Amino acid sequence: MTDTVVSSETREVVIGFDRPFVIIGERINPTGRKVLAAEMAEGNYSRVEWDAIAQVQAGAHMLDVNAGIPLADEPAILAEAVTLVQRITDVPLSIDSSIVAALEAGLAVYKGKALVNSVTGEEERLETVLPLVKKHGAAVVAISNDESGISEDPDVRFEVARKIVERAEDHGIPRCDVVVDPLVMPVGAINQAGRQVMHILHRLQRELKVNSTCGASNFSFGLPNRNGINSAFINMAIGAGLTSAITNPLHEEMMQAVLGADVMMGHDPDCRAWIRKYRVAPPDGVQGARGRRQGRRRRA
Repeated sequence: MTDTVVSSETREVVIGFDRPFVIIGERINPTGRKVLAAEMAEGNYSRVEWDAIAQVQAGAHMLDVNAGIPLADEPAILAEAVTLVQRITDVPLSIDSSIVAALEAGLAVYKGKALVNSVTGEEERLETVLPLVKKHGAAVVAISNDESGISEDPDVRFEVARKIVERAEDHGIPRCDVVVDPLVMPVGAINQAGRQVMHILHRLQRELKVNSTCGASNFSFGLPNRNGINSAFINMAIGAGLTSAITNPLHEEMMQAVLGADVMMGHDPDCRAWIRKYRVAPPDGVQGARGRRQGRRRRA
């Protein structure tokens, strides 16, 4: 089965069909976060530092780092953020930008094998991002839209994904290093959004044999109790073949859904991760008293 290996300087993470699900922390992203955007533009990375540490402590296996701030020097800011996050954590990073110069700046300072987020099926994007990915020996997120936009037909989106995978191979990038984002649309606006994604995920695993990721929180946009909807979505998506997601590990409902799905999929041997997370320790003295009673019975 396909394994996508990414790494920091000291730690390796593997995304794969028969592996535990990989959480990519989404919080280091100034989009929609005015305070964070202003701080990063001014060279203040204290909130970035807090978000990085908090997400890793909450269970993120990787972190997405984005510096998309209007009118700011995005390449310089992204390079500084990547350097900082690598200094204070040991998890691999997803370097996230729509600007090729920013991706190049982030990759230039990165230590390890990064995940580049992202390339689309647009010709110009393919011919600028894929050579950069190959040059730095990175893996890449392939977003299944092209010049025609985002199709509501899941088979059209699948064919865009196929095109990107094949073009990546033309550039010397193996399909194990392409992680497809099938594009999760808001179910509040498109009632069949969930079914569309499940359909694509099945085909990605069975036909293209590539790993997948998504912006999981997009699914619940505009709805109440977003964490509840996102948790239901991630459970079903993992069952359909999703192998990673860019999401918020600080949301306990989401993390519980992921750990539970790993148990259901047989990706948590002996339920060790679940037990480690949720087992309640006995009250003080109870275990010792039980052990003494059992010891007396054995001696009798």
